Order: sequence, then C-alpha cells, then structure tokens
Amino acid sequence: MKKTLKRIDAITDKDIAAGIAKDSDAAPVLNDLSDFKPAIQFLKERAGRGPQISPTKERITIRLSPEVLEYYRATGKGWQSRIDQALKETISGVDQ
Repeated sequence: MKKTLKRIDAITDKDIAAGIAKDSDAAPVLNDLSDFKPAIQFLKERAGRGPQISPTKERITIRLSPEVLEYYRATGKGWQSRIDQALKETISGVDQ
C-alpha cells in the first residue's frame, strides 16, 4: 500500500494534464467561466421545519434506564413524545 501512495504522491500536475488530454471522454477544460451561472439559481430551496409553535421544546440529554427505553421504543414512532406526556402527567398534580 505504501508503494501506491508514493506513486500517487509522485504524480505531478503535468502528468495529470497529459492523462486528461489522452482521454477521449474527458470534457475540455474551460478557462472562461463568464457563461456559468451560480448553482443557487437552479437548485430548489431546501425545505425545513420552519418556525415552531410556542412554547417550543428544549433539547436536552437525559439518562434513562434500559427498561424504560425498551418499553417506550417498542411503542413505535413518537416514543419520545410519549415520555414527555408521561412526565407532564406526573407533574400535573404537584403544587408548584
């Protein structure tokens, strides 16, 4: 493997240009880029989530027992929201 890396490192720009010139499938190199347009003109805008409805949830890290995770993950998509709902129900009866 080291011999291959040495060979790749030994290739000069001149060697690369010569290889491209020999390749009939290689597109010609364009030095005049004035006809090019920015890619942003052709790309669609990425869809995002957009602004969240208040109050937004806060991202945190929490450590839960394996049994709790196994139970909620087994309930399928939305398992984190179900944990959130269970915690809300726990504090709903507590005087604040």
